[in-house]
Amino acid sequence: MDALTSAAQVIGRSKLVALACHVTPDGDALGSMLAMHLLCRSQGKASVASWPEPFVVAPHYTYLPGLDAVTKPADFPKAPDVMVTFDCGSLDRLNELAEPAREAGELIVVDHHATNDRYGTINLLDADAAASAVMVYRLAEELGWPLTRDVAICLYTGIVTDTGRFQYSNTSSDVLEMATELSRFDLPIADMSRQLFEEHRFAYMQLVAAVLQRAELDAARRFVATWITLDDLERFGVELDEAEGLIDLVRRTAEADVSCVLKESADGTKVSLRSVTDFDVAAIAMRFGGGGHRAAAGFTDPRPIPEVLADIRAQLPIQR
Repeated sequence: MDALTSAAQVIGRSKLVALACHVTPDGDALGSMLAMHLLCRSQGKASVASWPEPFVVAPHYTYLPGLDAVTKPADFPKAPDVMVTFDCGSLDRLNELAEPAREAGELIVVDHHATNDRYGTINLLDADAAASAVMVYRLAEELGWPLTRDVAICLYTGIVTDTGRFQYSNTSSDVLEMATELSRFDLPIADMSRQLFEEHRFAYMQLVAAVLQRAELDAARRFVATWITLDDLERFGVELDEAEGLIDLVRRTAEADVSCVLKESADGTKVSLRSVTDFDVAAIAMRFGGGGHRAAAGFTDPRPIPEVLADIRAQLPIQR
């Protein structure tokens, strides 16, 4: 029996499904989890959905249906019979929700990261899928659960964010066909796109100006990097999760194949890596305990920004 069939059978016969995604969730993690949450509820199946502290979402995602029906991590079941994780490559990305995952009777891992640790009893994984939302779409089909407009909004969000508005190399004909089907639910695509990608507070725009001004280009390695400090966030009155999309500006540098944004936080230095060639940034992230995809990856390091940046640079070959 394949993983998709097994996952559908376990979810179908469960009384309560506990759903979780990774810390500081992005559009695919939230969209995938909330889509399944709404699907369960549409079928009269009890479900809870959560993610680790800080239990907030970035402003880009506040329109997502289902956010008003999530559960604080402190109230998450301690030992659920069935738990499903979304877009989460390893248990340590679940923080305090890792213990319920370990205690779960069945742990279904729904993910598309090639670096996934396969920590579930059922691992529904496809590294070729453009987003975890694609896996949820397939799971809904296997369950025979019809989509609703709210579910379609969540799934579309997962797809459009992880394909970079259908600009990244993971944009396939299958993804475009799926987006077409979801759009038939009369999605507010223009409004969603503006909130997801184009709408920022003026304070954030000022932060971006300062951070881009300090960017460094290593022409020999075709590498560009910049960083955000805690002082920057305080100076401009910006939250760390607001700066999630900064890497998409930095990766536009024509003279660079690999781009990097380092963000100082209470947990250490958070690193986002992107590649616009065949260079595998996930391989770099894995050396530092992180993961991701060939073209997009990240990790968190307890050391200060200059040390982490120097080590990343050392992993990149000089171009001839």
